[in-house]
Amino acid sequence: MSIVVQKYGGSSVADAQKLKRVAERVMQTRASGHDVVVVVSAMGDTTDNLLALAKTISPNPDRRELDMLLSAGERISMALLSMAIRELGGDAISFTGSQSGIITNDRHVDARIIEVRPYRVEDELVRGKIVVVAGYQGVSYRKEITTLGRGGSDTTAVAMAAALGAEWCEICSDVDGVYSADPRVVSQARRIPVLSYEESQELAESGAKVLNAQAVEFAKEKSISIYARATTSPLPGEDPSADGTVVRKHGPRAPGSVIGIASEKEVLMIQSRDVDRLLTVLDDFGVPGKQLHVTGTGSEQDGLTMVVSKENLHQAAKLQIALTTIPVRWNDSAAAVSIIGAGITASNQKVLQGSKALRELDVRCFGIATSSFRVTWLVDRTKVDEVVRLFHPMFVEGPQPAVP
Repeated sequence: MSIVVQKYGGSSVADAQKLKRVAERVMQTRASGHDVVVVVSAMGDTTDNLLALAKTISPNPDRRELDMLLSAGERISMALLSMAIRELGGDAISFTGSQSGIITNDRHVDARIIEVRPYRVEDELVRGKIVVVAGYQGVSYRKEITTLGRGGSDTTAVAMAAALGAEWCEICSDVDGVYSADPRVVSQARRIPVLSYEESQELAESGAKVLNAQAVEFAKEKSISIYARATTSPLPGEDPSADGTVVRKHGPRAPGSVIGIASEKEVLMIQSRDVDRLLTVLDDFGVPGKQLHVTGTGSEQDGLTMVVSKENLHQAAKLQIALTTIPVRWNDSAAAVSIIGAGITASNQKVLQGSKALRELDVRCFGIATSSFRVTWLVDRTKVDEVVRLFHPMFVEGPQPAVP
C-alpha cells in the first residue's frame, strides 16, 4: 500500500473531542487503502503555556532545558491520539521524535533536521500499524533532545514523508489552505489553490503561519506534494486543490504576479558598525538572522543591519545586556510586511509603488529588503494590519502583469 503522512496542528487536537475526530479521519484514510503515519502538534496552547510557565521560573530560560520542557507537549498528543485510534478498532503505536529517527543538529529551540532514520516506523507499518509521531522534536547527534522551532511539526511531517517515500503529505489545520493574506485582517483574502515550492517558502519565511519554511525545503528536495487542508475537510479527491492548497513544483502564474501578502509583527532590528563583534555575540546566543545587510568592506565598512525574528528568541533581555559592550542600535518597534511572487523584482515598479503608498499613508519605513520572490518593507509595528489591508487590493486584487 502507498504511504500517506498526515500532520494535525494544535487547534486540531486541542481537546478530547477534537482528538477523537482526528482519529476518525485517520481511520478513514486507512480504510481508503493507505498506510498512515500521523504527526501531531501539542494540544491547543500547550506550548505557549509551558513557555509561560518557564518564564515564571526564569526570565532567560536555558535553551536545553526549554527543549526538555517543550517537547513534553507533543508526547501528550501522540499518546492520546494513539489511544483514540485504538478505541475505534485501529492498531496504533506512538513514537517520540527520537524514537521515529528524527536526527537534528546540535542547536536547541530551533534545531534543523539533518537526517531521518525511520527504521522503527517502517517496521510498524509492515506490521499493519498506524504510526503516530510527536512533531516538533528530534534528537541531536549528541543524543540531546531538541525542538525545531515554531511550525516544526510541519517539518517533521514532510521530512518523514520524504524518508518514507510517501505519496503525499497532508498538513491539516483549522484553515482550508493557504490564503493571499490573513483572513482575520483582510476580509477579501483568497484561498490559493496551487503554490510553487519557492512561493510557499517565501510566504513562510515572511510570517505566513500555514506552512513551515524548512518543511517546504524537504518537499522541494524530494518532489513531494504538500496538501494544506482543513482538518474538517474530506480526504483529498482527484483534485486536492479544489478544497485546499497544493504545494508542488512550478506555480501556474505569470512572472511578476503577486500571490500573497505576509507579515511578521515580532522582529528586532539590530544595527552596529562593529560587524565582527556583533555577529560573534549573536552566534554565542544562537540567534539566526532573517535578513542581514552589510555596507562597505574592510576599513570602510559602514555597518551591519540584522533583522531577527523574536519567535524563537527566549533570552532577549540577556542578549541586550551582552550587546551593551558593543555600540548598537536596538529597534524593537519594527515589523515586516512582504509581497510574494515569482519574478516580482525583475523591475523596481512594485518597490516604488509600495514605498509611495506607505508615504501617502504616513507610515514610517525603516528599510526594504528583496529577493527574486519577495519585497519586504520594515514598518512601524502598530501599522502592520493597516499596511496589509492597503497592499492586498493594490498588489493581489489589482490587474496582474501580462504574460511576456
